[in-house]
Amino acid sequence: MLLLAVSGSRIEAFAQLITLVLIFAFVVALTYFATRWVGRFQKEKMSGSNIIVLETMKISSTKYIQIIKIGNKCFAIAVCKDTVTYLCEVCEEDLVYRDNSTRVKSESFRAVLDKFKKDKP
Repeated sequence: MLLLAVSGSRIEAFAQLITLVLIFAFVVALTYFATRWVGRFQKEKMSGSNIIVLETMKISSTKYIQIIKIGNKCFAIAVCKDTVTYLCEVCEEDLVYRDNSTRVKSESFRAVLDKFKKDKP
């Protein structure tokens, strides 16, 4: 009788563990798809605007200088934690753009993970 109780207890514990793992996997998957949906929504919302951030330079942990293009004009602004300050108008001909070949190419997470797995002995 005791053996049956211990066996039933172990099966019940194993079933609870499997249930928790499945719930965890469901929550992670739900979070992943919700994040992707929100990202696409924000991208679509911002894609048709007349304001383009050309470059951002970090000055400190909460301060940035940005070059933005609004319509046909370019401006330099300082972005802080609670404020945005106009610095000056920038002539677009004076801007130097990096060549696309020198930019860091964004890779998918799977590509980075595959490289990491391949490099491991």
